[in-house]
Amino acid sequence: MLKPILLVEDNPKDLELTLLALEKSNLANDVITVRDGAEALDYLFRRGNYRDRPDGNPAVVLLDLKLPKVDGIEVLEQLKADSRLRPVPVVMLTTSREEQDLVRSYALGVNAYVVKPVAFQEFIEAIQDLGIFWAVLNEPPPGSYKPERKR
Repeated sequence: MLKPILLVEDNPKDLELTLLALEKSNLANDVITVRDGAEALDYLFRRGNYRDRPDGNPAVVLLDLKLPKVDGIEVLEQLKADSRLRPVPVVMLTTSREEQDLVRSYALGVNAYVVKPVAFQEFIEAIQDLGIFWAVLNEPPPGSYKPERKR
């Protein structure tokens, strides 16, 4: 079974475009979507509505920075503070070009920081590249497995 991609996005338009781009990448991974940081933490830590979800961590977390309830920085901080979740790659996917957000994200252990392109085609291409890299090309930590692409 392939590890899912966890997409944490509150903007309906960005959510729709990201799902479209991932679908165009022909990835076999399921995409789990959550709309705020609290729900993301519930999914990652298997609590609340997600306490009965299958074991295992996502292949990658695509994490928006500015989220309701719990912001992306706090989600990243809690995820990287947990020894079981620390190896999960996290890509901050945001509109913020603020240097403090970039510096703080990397200080907390983010694997990549991507500013969302404004143009539709650039956005689609950026998400496709992210999906392929993190779900297919990236070598996961030892003891994990490498997912296969759909044919």
